[in-house]
Amino acid sequence: MAEKVTVKSGQTLSSIAKANNTTVAAIKEANPVLTTNPKYQGGNIIFSGTKLNIPTATPTGPTLATGPTLATGATLPTITTLTPEEIAAQLLAAQNASAAANAAELARQNAAADAERLRRAGQSAYDILLSEFSQYGLGSLVEPLKALIQSGPSSAELTIALRATDAYKKRFAANPERIKKGYAALNEASYLALEDGYQNVMRNYGLPTSYYSKDSMGKQAGFETLIGGDVKVPELEERIILGKNQLLEAPAETRQAFTQFFPDITEGDILGYVLNPEKGLSEIKRKVSAAQIGGAFLGTKTTSGATLTTSLGRAEELARAGVTGTTAKQVATVIGGGLERGRQLTSFYQEPAYTQAMAEEELFNLPGQIQAKEKREKVIGLEKSEFGKRTGLTSGALSQNRAGSY
Repeated sequence: MAEKVTVKSGQTLSSIAKANNTTVAAIKEANPVLTTNPKYQGGNIIFSGTKLNIPTATPTGPTLATGPTLATGATLPTITTLTPEEIAAQLLAAQNASAAANAAELARQNAAADAERLRRAGQSAYDILLSEFSQYGLGSLVEPLKALIQSGPSSAELTIALRATDAYKKRFAANPERIKKGYAALNEASYLALEDGYQNVMRNYGLPTSYYSKDSMGKQAGFETLIGGDVKVPELEERIILGKNQLLEAPAETRQAFTQFFPDITEGDILGYVLNPEKGLSEIKRKVSAAQIGGAFLGTKTTSGATLTTSLGRAEELARAGVTGTTAKQVATVIGGGLERGRQLTSFYQEPAYTQAMAEEELFNLPGQIQAKEKREKVIGLEKSEFGKRTGLTSGALSQNRAGSY
């Protein structure tokens, strides 16, 4: 039989055994936890509040059993009696051990409470980040990192983890291309600012929304090409002006000259062509200038009604010489007014033909200018009285200088 007792503060197994007329060994045998659980240190430490089984002796009847007979020469064991000081020391040690165990339990509870506070703080941080990122269409970047954010990582740990996600790599896909081409990767703020700059310029110049509208992640596929090609916002604006304002919105003759000079680029391809970073800005400018000069000739007719034309080679030669579309139009008008009369007179006087190329050489100050001028002056000198000394050459374009006509 056994009864239950609850350990009180200051009690030891010895005092409990003595109070219940039993032994420490018997109590340990009745309570295996005292020897199996390390915190009791083999029964040397017990804690207030612990419930113990106390064995009781079962009576066998009124007959007293005889004690064991000592063998010859045997002695009884010596019983050690503790002094009050030793008892006090054991009691103090037991109390200290109990206090240490209580302190350890309190520390465990505090750690659990701290972990819960950290979890709740992490949940709050996650909610804040998700809300902020979602405003820019970047919520999908935060969602895979929920568990990490709730664990309270450092900013460096969070940044590294964020950049390793598939969602991040997809959202900032132009950075690997930049690195491949020798450009530095952009940080997230610079990347987003560049996209916003692209969008504002395209919207301001009236490009179709398909060029700058963004998907659910806040990205525009076309922007990746521009960012990967290191196109700055001012350069993008210049490209748009060249393609939209100076070609697509130019006179029809300019667009006609462009497609004649560069047949592999249709009108529908012009915007895509000028926005392609693989096409150098200087190359685009050269082609636009050539088209403007070619368009100036196509938009001019001679006195007989024929349309002037020029070749790509001549247009590029004039562009290299600094001739603009406006200047080309002025000179083409002069040439159109005197070319037919010049041809008529050289034919009449059986002189080599006076051609558009000669007029261009003189008026645009190109190689051959001197010879062209001499040719024109010779024709003027051969005028006959039957033209009344006032032929189309003397009164018209062929008899004047470059200042606005011959």
